[in-house]
Parts: sequence; C-alpha cells; structure tokens
Amino acid sequence: MPTSRPLGGPTDDEPDGLFDLAELRTGPTPPSSAAPRTSGKPLFRDSAEARRMLAVREIHAEPGAAASPRGRQILAAFPDAEVVPVDSHWRIPDLHGNKGNAERWVRIKSTVLVLGEKKTLTVRPNGRSADWIAPGAANGCAMACAYCYVPRRKGYANPITVFTNVDRIIARLRRHVTELGPKREPNQCDPAAWVYDVGENNDCSVDALISENTADLVHAFARWPTAKASFATKFVNPDLLLLDPRGRTRIRFSVMPPDDSRLLDIRTSPVEQRIAAAGDFLEAGYEVHFNLSPVVIRPGWETAWADLLRHMDDVLPAAVKEQAAAEVIMLTHNRELHDVNMEWHPRAEDAIWRPELQQAKRSENGSLNVRYRNAIKAEAVETVRRLVTAHAPWLTVRYAF
Repeated sequence: MPTSRPLGGPTDDEPDGLFDLAELRTGPTPPSSAAPRTSGKPLFRDSAEARRMLAVREIHAEPGAAASPRGRQILAAFPDAEVVPVDSHWRIPDLHGNKGNAERWVRIKSTVLVLGEKKTLTVRPNGRSADWIAPGAANGCAMACAYCYVPRRKGYANPITVFTNVDRIIARLRRHVTELGPKREPNQCDPAAWVYDVGENNDCSVDALISENTADLVHAFARWPTAKASFATKFVNPDLLLLDPRGRTRIRFSVMPPDDSRLLDIRTSPVEQRIAAAGDFLEAGYEVHFNLSPVVIRPGWETAWADLLRHMDDVLPAAVKEQAAAEVIMLTHNRELHDVNMEWHPRAEDAIWRPELQQAKRSENGSLNVRYRNAIKAEAVETVRRLVTAHAPWLTVRYAF
C-alpha cells in the first residue's frame, strides 16, 4: 500500500511543523502492538470483556491510513482480521449503502472497523457542551444507542471509523489554542479555559480500546494551560485512569434512568457503573461532569429521573459533587434512523418515536429530525430543573435544551 502523503504547510489540513506526537509522549514511541503508556497489570482493552465489545474480523482501510504508524498499530492489534482496501472511508457500498445491513446493526459494530484519514480539520464554534468542536479522531461507535444521531449520515451500518492522522488533528488544535490565547471572560462552558469537544461523533472511551488516539488527545491537552478537552461517554474504560490528564480533560458521563438505558443504551456500561466510576476518574485527574441525556418522555418518567438523581446524591463522593455540572438534553430522533431501528430493535421505537408528542426539525446538515413539541419540551426541561434542585442541589445545570 502507498505511504501517507508528506506533511505540508500550515493549512487546516496540514500541521505547521511546530510539534508532533513525539513531543507529547513522556516515554518511547509505542511499538506496533500499541503497547500501554504505563506498565503494571494487564490493560482492560486486552480483557475478554473488551474483546466482546470489539471482536474485529474485518477492517476496511484507506491505503494511506493502513500504511501510517497508527494504522499499522491497529492492524497489529487485530492480526486475524481481514483487511479490505477502500478508496474512501465515507464510501463503502457494502456497508453504508446496503439496506440489508440494518438487521446486522449490532454485529457490524462489534466485528467491523474502518481506517481512514481525516481530510477536513475544521474547528467549529459551539457554545453549549464546549466553546469549540474539535475535528474528531474517530466517527461511529461500537455501542448501539437507539437514538444516536451519528448513523444518520452513514446509512445502514455505523461501525467505528478511526482516523489515523491524529498527529495532524492535534497540530491543528494546538494552532487554534495558541491563536486564541487566554480566555478573557467566563461563560457557561468554563470560567477560565477554552473547552474543545473531542468526541462529537464518537465515544472516546471505546476508541481507547482500539488505539492511542484518545490517550494522545488527553496528553496534548494536559500541556495546554488555556484549554480543556471534553467528551461524553457511556462506557467505563479503566485504561483511561492510567493517563495523566492534569485536570485538562473533562469527562461527561451520560446517565439516564436504568430502565430507559436497558431499553435504549445497547452495549453500554450500566448507568450505575458510570456513576460509580466518577470518583475514580476525578482522583485520576479528570474533571467529571454529567449529561442527563437523553430525557425521554414516557409514563412515569418524572419518578424515574427523581430516583436516578437521588441515587447520584446517595453514592457520589463529596469531591465529585463539589466540581460537578450537568447538561440536560431532551431526546431528538430522526425518520431514517427510526426506519433502521425498526429492522433490529423495534421495541425502542415504542418509547422514542412518539408522533403525537413530536414535531419536525431541520438540522444544520439538512436532515429532517423530530423533537418534542415546543410547549411539551419547555415543560419537561423545567421539570428536570426542579428535580435536580430537589434531589441533587449540588449539581449545576450548565445548559438544558
């Protein structure tokens, strides 16, 4: 396979020569087996539980991605997988355009991986979860949440796509952080640091089972005193506790009532486990926040959320409560995803496809989504705020929508 294209000048798609990944590592460059950064007990990603999550048998790879150092590490980690060359990670007809794959939705997530190179390295303004949306180091997920918005662009299959040129992604972020300088005024994202969401279309905790991309991002932000990384997750990966975030990475554990999660959050860590992990991650040097997300309106939903908040109040350590904040996100759904879900998990649609409560909403990328009607949504948001005040008054709601 051909090698990756050479590095060029300081454009959005190329690094500026200021630094590379070698400068971020505290030790020698990991060998092709993607060895851990720290020694000691075996890594979680090598465990039987992790291999059940990702039993990769087939890797679709752009030639440049497969030939890159990160690509070679990933291929070595899954030596028995068949490697299928592809021209583009976005255009794989057997995956994305094959309607029959909808019935194999979960199996494909666990057995198929895609390797590509991130071509467009745009840093976009946000203002909700973060000040900025970073170019992602991956796209897609091995988990199978029924409401996930990422598959809307991929069609009938949504395996993880790993971008192997993470050095270029980090170089772009460093330039952006440097150009911004210190944050002049506090806002709801953070009082002092520029916050970058590094997991908009992926779950960085799951990605860490595959490669060092998440570790590289955490280590990069640990060196930038004016910025923080941020990502939401529904998966508890103990390997992330071995990193050294130095307070510069915010992990947001997404939580919802356990009964809702068992129906809708397929292949994720149990909600109770996510909550229980908060103290360990804070002790390891992460900032720990929560996503109350998504809020699904169903019979008894108010009682279920009250029970969840009381549980959080009962079990979370005082140190977590002192620094915690949350986002409240009401359910948004999509017609195309509804059709896919009906092929593999129709029970979920009984809860999240509610035309009598929902209205159409055109998204930024032009797709037609559905969300709760304005009055219903406003009332539900206010209800969640009241429940937080009553049962978890220590939890600051950064925003709700």
